[in-house]
Amino acid sequence: MFDSREKIALFIDGANLYATSRALGFDIDYKKLLTAFQKRGYLLRAYYYTAMVEDQEYSSIRPLIDWLDYNGYSVVTKAAKEFTDSMGRRKIKGNMDIELAIDAMELAETVDHFVLFSGDGDFRSLVEALQRKGRKVSVVSTLSTQPPMIADDLRRQADHFIDLRSLQTEVGRSPAEREARLARRAEAETPEPSEDD
Repeated sequence: MFDSREKIALFIDGANLYATSRALGFDIDYKKLLTAFQKRGYLLRAYYYTAMVEDQEYSSIRPLIDWLDYNGYSVVTKAAKEFTDSMGRRKIKGNMDIELAIDAMELAETVDHFVLFSGDGDFRSLVEALQRKGRKVSVVSTLSTQPPMIADDLRRQADHFIDLRSLQTEVGRSPAEREARLARRAEAETPEPSEDD
């Protein structure tokens, strides 16, 4: 499926990958993810796309975005739009499909093998366009959930389908690692006692 001489680029639909790994019951270790694909060929770029709510004082995704930015990923963000639906519920919309598609098409002359981390059927035409330019496209999502996280037409269009579950041991965080990380985070958020206490 991968040729060690290929130039590879990862295109990660952040929200989609998060939802998929959650549905499978594990967290992605993004350092391990980079290492896993560096072993498969020449990893030219790793893009991570996500929308962010601007007006929030603290976004739970901010530490991840900052870490990715300093550790080999090209992070692409945009402000999410907030709206109220017809039922009066507050909703957040932040679609990054266009940004991802434009970046992929701009690299079509340079990259041999595109790896798309998304199950969104809207990407089928992008996959087809890259294939018309003679490029290989692998799609990473899952069929292991009910319903599957990948659109059937996207899976059919891709040159290769990689079930995220099959990568779990390679790119997943073990339960022990996850607990240690959560403990470190809780410790960091605990205020230092003052001299008055």
